[in-house]
Amino acid sequence: QVQLAESGGGLVQAGGSLRLSCAASGSIFSINAMGWYRQAPGKQRELVAAITSGGGTNYADSVKGRFTISRDNARNTVYLEMNSLKPEDTAVYYCNAAVVTTRQYEYDYWGQGTQVTVSS
Repeated sequence: QVQLAESGGGLVQAGGSLRLSCAASGSIFSINAMGWYRQAPGKQRELVAAITSGGGTNYADSVKGRFTISRDNARNTVYLEMNSLKPEDTAVYYCNAAVVTTRQYEYDYWGQGTQVTVSS
């Protein structure tokens, strides 16, 4: 069993900043890619940012230059630093991790989601 625990969401004014964290725990051998997705009301879930185990990153065009993804491999934790937030960033943010378990199988795991609300 593997669990992803997210934290750091909340309400912020436009132009403000938030930092999301997601810690993985359980039967983990290693973690490959980790990422953040978001889903706004009435919209499909979309990739916000992803990071490989080696530190390679990928961002949605809408957040480039404003959001930064990073990870601490020793803590099995991924972060999302969000700056210059806009009302259109309002969504539930989900953490995702491609985990190789101690039984050497790779599975995709999701966090429970954390609400980010940006007021205008």
